[in-house]
Amino acid sequence: MKKLLASFATGIIIAGAAVSTVSAEEYQVQEGDNLWQIANEYNTTVEDLVAINELKSTTIHPKQNLFINEMYEVQSGDTLSSIGNEFDVSIENIKEWNKLDSDLIVVGQELTVKGVNVDKSHKPATKVEKKETEKAAPKKEEKSTESSNTQNTASAASKQEDNESDESPQGKTVSVKATAYTADCAGCSGITSTGVDLNANPNAKVIAVDPNVIPLGSKVHVEGYGYATAADIGGAIKGNRIDVHVPTKDEAYNWGVRNDVKVTIVE
Repeated sequence: MKKLLASFATGIIIAGAAVSTVSAEEYQVQEGDNLWQIANEYNTTVEDLVAINELKSTTIHPKQNLFINEMYEVQSGDTLSSIGNEFDVSIENIKEWNKLDSDLIVVGQELTVKGVNVDKSHKPATKVEKKETEKAAPKKEEKSTESSNTQNTASAASKQEDNESDESPQGKTVSVKATAYTADCAGCSGITSTGVDLNANPNAKVIAVDPNVIPLGSKVHVEGYGYATAADIGGAIKGNRIDVHVPTKDEAYNWGVRNDVKVTIVE
């Protein structure tokens, strides 16, 4: 459900006598997306997405365009203090968002300034062409019996992990990039593409996969996560990439982004 189409739209904010160039990263909502997953992918918050896009609720729709984090281009004479004052954010926040070790910035450097409300009345003269990388998502399972079986398998996988943790998983192994997501958020349905209700089963061991790499419904062992069921898909889950389900936002943040994670397809 994640990053698929991205472009950059430029807006102008006038503060006093200064003119500041701010570019806003734009994301096109895909089928199955929700604000929590988008926020997690782009390292922002649901609250910021709602504020930046002036949303009345957390409901979003496919093909809807959302502005993500704004990027400010450093101008001659700028300091972190002047940028913070202009956009009503603290120096500490700017340094944290941009992983700065000091207050030193250079002309032309792009800085993330989260939560800035770009004036959308100033439309850009040109717009970066979107890369057409969208692929058709696999069809959802329609048979209720299959959905029920998948949900039961996901719950069972969690219970079996303790019994099987000492055994070396046998099967085809792939190396993937792994991020985490949760259904514990406002506006999240919690229903996977195969019908597993993650709100009803918050401890279910489920991962989102690219079915071309890891078949839906497969039982897998994920390094650092344990045994799980491949019961979900996502717009940005392409190739050797997975999303592991965790019960809470804190656990999702703690998981972060992990590279070269070994996934064994057990059955």
